Amino acid sequence: METQPLVTIIPWTFIAQILNLFIQMYLIKRFLFKPVNEILAKRQALTDKEISDAREAKADADKIREEYEGQMAGAKAEANKIISDAKKDAQDQADKMIKDAETAAHDIKAKAEADIEQEKKKAINEAKDQIGGLAMDIAGKVVEKEIREEDHRKLIDDFISKVGEAS
Repeated sequence: METQPLVTIIPWTFIAQILNLFIQMYLIKRFLFKPVNEILAKRQALTDKEISDAREAKADADKIREEYEGQMAGAKAEANKIISDAKKDAQDQADKMIKDAETAAHDIKAKAEADIEQEKKKAINEAKDQIGGLAMDIAGKVVEKEIREEDHRKLIDDFISKVGEAS
């Protein structure tokens, strides 16, 4: 019995298989690789465009954020300035009101002191007049003697001046 070899190469079959392989490679390259490569190139271009758009959008967002932060800082500074101006105005107004009140109080006090001084002088003068009249009545009753008019006036004036000095 004769044994067959396990692997045998038949030359016409081998050539046909090689030709079949080259034909398949050509067909795959023409109808499969070219369209797939074109689709991949389009996808790559679309992805690159989306990435560049995203970078531009991020740059725009960063720019807008910086502008917003600048505006917020400016608004905060302006608010602080308005608050400080309002505090200063309020303090100035309060100081003015206090000064006006002090001036009014001083004026009222000065007027009251002048009124008191005038009433004091008036009361002293009235008291002097009453004391002078009483002194004349008393002197006339106590002495009951004749005094010259000139001496009598001198006594009354001395008495009134002493009463004025005592008060």
